[in-house]
Amino acid sequence: MNAKGVAQQALGRYGEDLATRRLTEAGMTVIARNWRCRGGEIDIVARDGDALVVCEVKTRRAGEFEHPMAALRPAKAERLRRLAGRWLADHGGPPPGGVRIDLVGILLPRRGGPVVEHVRGAA
Repeated sequence: MNAKGVAQQALGRYGEDLATRRLTEAGMTVIARNWRCRGGEIDIVARDGDALVVCEVKTRRAGEFEHPMAALRPAKAERLRRLAGRWLADHGGPPPGGVRIDLVGILLPRRGGPVVEHVRGAA
C-alpha cells in the first residue's frame, strides 16, 4: 500500500474511533467494527435498546470536495441494506426493535477539534 493509502486508512480508523465513542456516549452498545463478508463491509454494528444499528462512518478533512454527510448515496444505502440482511442471516435474524441504518459524519477542520454528526435512520 502506498503512503496515500496508509494515510487514508489511518484517517478512516480515527473517524471510526470517534464514531464509536459518539455512539457509546449516546447509550448504544457497539458489537462489531469493520464486519466483512463477500458483499462488502459494515463500519460499525451496534445495539440501540432492542434495535440493531448498521452504521456507516464518513470522515473528511475540511476543504475536501464533499461534506461527509453527503456521502450516503442511494447505491451505498442499498448496499448497506443488503449487508444488514447478511448480518442478520449470520447472527440469528432480526431483533425485536428491527434494524436501522445510521450515518456518522466526521469533519476534521484545519484548526480545532473534530465535528461529529450522527444521523439516525439515514437510509
